[in-house]
Amino acid sequence: MAQRITGHTEMIGLIATPIRHSKSPMMHNTAFEALGLDYVYLAFDVAQEQLDAVVKGLRAMEVRGFNVSMPYKTEILNYLDEIDSSVKLIGSCNTVVNESGKFYGYNTDGMGYMAGLKDNGFDPVGKKLTVLGSGGAATAIVMQAALDGVAEISIFNGNDPFFARAEHNAQVINENTGCKAVVYRLEDTQRLKQEISESYILANATNVGMGALEGQKLIPDTSYLYPELIVTDVVYSPAETALLKMTKEYGCRTMNGLPMMLYQGAAAFKLWTGKDMPIDAVKAVI
Repeated sequence: MAQRITGHTEMIGLIATPIRHSKSPMMHNTAFEALGLDYVYLAFDVAQEQLDAVVKGLRAMEVRGFNVSMPYKTEILNYLDEIDSSVKLIGSCNTVVNESGKFYGYNTDGMGYMAGLKDNGFDPVGKKLTVLGSGGAATAIVMQAALDGVAEISIFNGNDPFFARAEHNAQVINENTGCKAVVYRLEDTQRLKQEISESYILANATNVGMGALEGQKLIPDTSYLYPELIVTDVVYSPAETALLKMTKEYGCRTMNGLPMMLYQGAAAFKLWTGKDMPIDAVKAVI
């Protein structure tokens, strides 16, 4: 990489916390090198009190763009000049593009999740999806799933401030798509078992299973499962969360967060560069 850094190299970044586990730098820098593009992608672990200064600094440095991950996907909206329809619908942003000094916000997470399912041979169109969580990643997933033709979505969230967002998400889906969305309390274990039993896919769209929550899972045991169920997790570090380990051993097909990360990155890459990401070259390194 050092041989291709020049005085003209443009920077693209990633801001989040924690973030040192991220595969995004490897993914994007591999793609830049494969296509001979004069960009470099760096990850920045940004504390809450640093966010304002960091975003203003990125604007001042005239970076080409940057990704935003947890926990700043909603807060970043305060710094954007324009947002596209995906951000308006989802209410969060994971990709920022700098166009002549203006920050434009996009959300590619939902597209990444659905593309990841397709890449693994899973087709949820016309079927039922049960989703755990209602944060930024969860919202992107349920909105894109509804737009892409999933028939029903059951959203489970705990008794916390995000429950209101889950209700809002369901309302938006029911009013704007042909999908039926219903919200339940995560604490209602009987309802959770029932909805999972009727679902094609169970998706953990929370950060339970990573970082300080590694080893934990929202589905306590295999009594919630059936063998034909597909179980996905937005977490990719560790590669196999406690949830995926349990469900895989039970016999379910599983998908971790790596395909979602890859394909949301490919969509962001196209926004920044106008080029298609060389997927095969990137898959070889992540």
